Amino acid sequence: MRDRLKNNNLIVEPFVKDLAKNHSTTALKSLYRIYRVPITRYITQYVHSQEETEELLSDVFLAVWENRDLLGEIENFNAWIYKIARNKCLNHLRNEPVHTIDLNEIPVDLFRHTETTAEDDLIARETIDKLNKAIEALPPRCKLAFKLVREDKMKYKEAADHLNISVKTLENQLTTAIRKLKETLKGL
Repeated sequence: MRDRLKNNNLIVEPFVKDLAKNHSTTALKSLYRIYRVPITRYITQYVHSQEETEELLSDVFLAVWENRDLLGEIENFNAWIYKIARNKCLNHLRNEPVHTIDLNEIPVDLFRHTETTAEDDLIARETIDKLNKAIEALPPRCKLAFKLVREDKMKYKEAADHLNISVKTLENQLTTAIRKLKETLKGL
């Protein structure tokens, strides 16, 4: 690999010198013919659009032309041109708009991969109905405490203030509600 790079630098060295000293467009065309395919292959590792690849390839050789006065100071033209290509790709990707997806707009079927039968659905509906009936059968204070905390997602302190009771009394009401619900659902 090292020998191939060394040989490649020996091949391109006269063109690089001619471009640096004489601003030769012929030397630039020769470098383009030598590097077009490998640089294109390199750019496609970053960018997958043919149009963007061609544009970036042009940008690379434009940078070579614009920096032709500095070419005499460059020891390894091969590494230098690949570095330009990499930087052009990274700048392009950095400036490319980021496409975001709003997950709220994507329909999601949470049960697509579950294997429920009509019987399972019926049993689930019956269980929910029994649970709702059990909640409705709770004593009024227990039911209200349960709904505020479990359904309305109120904090204990807020719910206790709303009901004009202490937090400890609220906790007792919730304990009673949960115990009665467990008893009702125990037979399911």
